Amino acid sequence: MNNNVLTYKGYYGSIEYDLGNKMLYGRLLGIKGAYIYEGSTLNELETDFKQFVDEYLYDCQQDGMHPQKPNLGTFNVRISMDLHFKASETAKKRGQSLNNFVKQAIEHEVNR
Repeated sequence: MNNNVLTYKGYYGSIEYDLGNKMLYGRLLGIKGAYIYEGSTLNELETDFKQFVDEYLYDCQQDGMHPQKPNLGTFNVRISMDLHFKASETAKKRGQSLNNFVKQAIEHEVNR
């Protein structure tokens, strides 16, 4: 993960800023809902993020709910059967898994 993301107990949080209010804030990434934390400094932001995650996990436990796990890193893409077949065949010819082939294609597009 990059340096602009906070991590704690398997959760990820963004680092953002509001110039008008001169505040840092962040959002819990990869789970449903609007989970926001804030701070005046990076240390305060990180502390609030960790406290937020701890409180979220505690609240879930108290309510008998399973906490959401971040879904970063995996996703489903719907493509035509023809494109799926062609991608599978191309990956096979290159000695790659379809997963690795798609990962490289995305990396190529993101980095160009």
